[in-house]
Amino acid sequence: MQKKERYQAVIDYFSATIPVAETELLYHSHFELLVAVMLSAQCTDKRVNMVTPALMAAFPDAQTMARATAEDIFPYIRSVSYPNSKAKHLAEMARRLMQDFGGMVPDTMEQLTSLPGVGRKTANVMLAVAFDRAAMPVDTHVFRVSNRIGLVTNTKTPLETERELVKYFPADLLSTAHHWLILHGRYVCTARQPHCAECGISHCCKYFSKHHHTAHTNHGTDRNL
Repeated sequence: MQKKERYQAVIDYFSATIPVAETELLYHSHFELLVAVMLSAQCTDKRVNMVTPALMAAFPDAQTMARATAEDIFPYIRSVSYPNSKAKHLAEMARRLMQDFGGMVPDTMEQLTSLPGVGRKTANVMLAVAFDRAAMPVDTHVFRVSNRIGLVTNTKTPLETERELVKYFPADLLSTAHHWLILHGRYVCTARQPHCAECGISHCCKYFSKHHHTAHTNHGTDRNL
């Protein structure tokens, strides 16, 4: 199967089954989404959604959070992964928002990645989800699933993966495709053991054809008869 055909098959399947794919993070403002995305690194959205209501009640905006110390923030987020560094990043991010952007979350890759604790993936999530831009954030799910299916070929880094996906997915579908791949990786194409029997795109999956395609053993000898 050609790469273009594979992309088309993936698009056709998900357009039919999950036409509306959105983040599972709960938020009410751009600031709240940024906080949630920063907390979600190496952590489940489910866990982040348990933590954000109390955190955002205490620090509802950049102004309030900018006055807080990492020690003030820590108790609210202690159950997420890496709470110490995340508490520090949140306090610094809020201060930088106040200092450089008047407390408003900026909407360019360059400005977003200038914020402490905000890398390319977090910035891409903000561009895609908050600002409806054509962006492809690559997290562990997207990286794994796109390599497994064969949407990308042995990419070594999230950036390489992002570039290849951006090249092949139509721009207007990019941010939706990001959610498709995440949801697929979270519930079907899981890290330890993909659930191929329950997968709707196994017909166009490189991994599936390699691992589940039993070639006829006598195929080569038939010709000699």
